Amino acid sequence: MNNYQYEVGDIVKLKKQHPCGSQEWEILRVGADFRLKCMGCDHQIMIARKLVEKNTKGLRKKNEAES
Repeated sequence: MNNYQYEVGDIVKLKKQHPCGSQEWEILRVGADFRLKCMGCDHQIMIARKLVEKNTKGLRKKNEAES
């Protein structure tokens, strides 16, 4: 299991891509459920924390994404 620290504003890369073709999602809300925004088409979803943790391939912190 991964040991990522999820925070609002981070960019998470998931295993499966969104139908628009993007695999990257911005975290808008953290809790038992996450609110994610697709970086490709701006579609927003609510998804269980367990699914995000299971399907995460990579994580870019918000300060890394800006530079």
